[in-house]
Amino acid sequence: MASAPKRPKAAAGSSADPLPAFLAWCGRVGVELSPKVRLSRAGAVAGYGMLAAQELEEGEVLFSVPRSALLSQHTSAIQHLLREAQESLQSQSGWVPLLLALLHEYTASNSHWQPYFSLWKDFRSLDHPMFWPEEERTRLLQGTGIPEAVEKDLANIHLEYSSIILPFMQAHPTIFDPKRHTLELYKQLVAFVMAYSFQEPLEEEDEDEKGPNPPMMVPVADILNHVANHNANLEYSPQCLRMVTTQPVSKGQEIFNTYGQMANWQLLHMYGFAEPYPGNTNDTADIQMVTVRKAALQRARSEAQQQLVSEQWDFLCQLEMVGEEGAFVLGWDEVLTEEELSTTLKVLCMSEEEFKEYKEQDGWEDDSEEEENSTLSYEALSRLKTPCKKLLYDSVLLTLESYGSDLKAEQDLLNNKEAYEKLSRREQQALHVRYGQKRILHQLLELVH
Repeated sequence: MASAPKRPKAAAGSSADPLPAFLAWCGRVGVELSPKVRLSRAGAVAGYGMLAAQELEEGEVLFSVPRSALLSQHTSAIQHLLREAQESLQSQSGWVPLLLALLHEYTASNSHWQPYFSLWKDFRSLDHPMFWPEEERTRLLQGTGIPEAVEKDLANIHLEYSSIILPFMQAHPTIFDPKRHTLELYKQLVAFVMAYSFQEPLEEEDEDEKGPNPPMMVPVADILNHVANHNANLEYSPQCLRMVTTQPVSKGQEIFNTYGQMANWQLLHMYGFAEPYPGNTNDTADIQMVTVRKAALQRARSEAQQQLVSEQWDFLCQLEMVGEEGAFVLGWDEVLTEEELSTTLKVLCMSEEEFKEYKEQDGWEDDSEEEENSTLSYEALSRLKTPCKKLLYDSVLLTLESYGSDLKAEQDLLNNKEAYEKLSRREQQALHVRYGQKRILHQLLELVH
């Protein structure tokens, strides 16, 4: 099997190692690196990584980065232009100000951030699925949800570039040149932000009132790689950001950060890698909500029953339990969208009389019954009423049909080291995504069979 996951580092533009110049820059800008760790290519799973030079205890600070050393819309040389134009730079992603800052800083020969960018001389080697040919993306990732996510990304990138980025560049011709700051470079920088940026969590009291904080680049922190079973975590304070160990680390061991509880399809889509099975304990599989509707319609034996399913679906939409583009999310140990799936199964399995009574109550039930039915742990799946289990079973089968390969073929490939190593990197990453999802779906099949 493959080694621990790693975002592919962009290839260096020359044979000279840019790391010494980067470390010297870190010293000048106030980054404090513990003598107990080192940045190196040797010993890392791939590219650069951070390794323990000495034994580390839990709670040790590995490095600290002052907020003045963060690269963001607030620290770029064009921060005043971005601040003046902030109303016109609003977008669905919320990334446009940072991306404009990166477009400028990456291409400006006198940029304060050049030693930082020297670690990424060529963004073209970033291998997100958005850069794969459409045929390859569809062939390798059909059924995983990634092709659909990439289509939305590409549409948003083109829209942002044409409607926001170009007008801003045209308003500042002494700083930007569309012939140099192209759509292709913008797309590469979107992938760079996807893979390497950080978003500071909101304070608990602000979560309901404010949108998410904008992304920012955090030198040194973005060199660390991710695994679900990580051994370090980034902490935020008003003065600086600190990477702190979450468990003891042996000398020579690589230090891994976490990007959050990410399923493999999210990791490959956003970061360009997936964790080999069974490493990603946060992996998930989706059942598209419309797939459950399709399964319910297929079992309807008359036009009247099909009409009932349509009415039930419309009512579930009114309750905001389902949507045309939504999905029910399944983890290894639990249904992560338990209320939505429980309610959907229950409503779609109601008789006409039961549904009529349910509608009259606007979807409310006796508290004890609602509490009993809304919790859908894996332990409770086997206790579902037979019609609900059958509907869920049929929905899983339809979901498995959406993939271009079956579980056994992929199990055989993973177990055959020689055959696995002949696969391209893209084929290997896609295999890990598909295999994890199918294992979760087959586990669910067994539970409700």
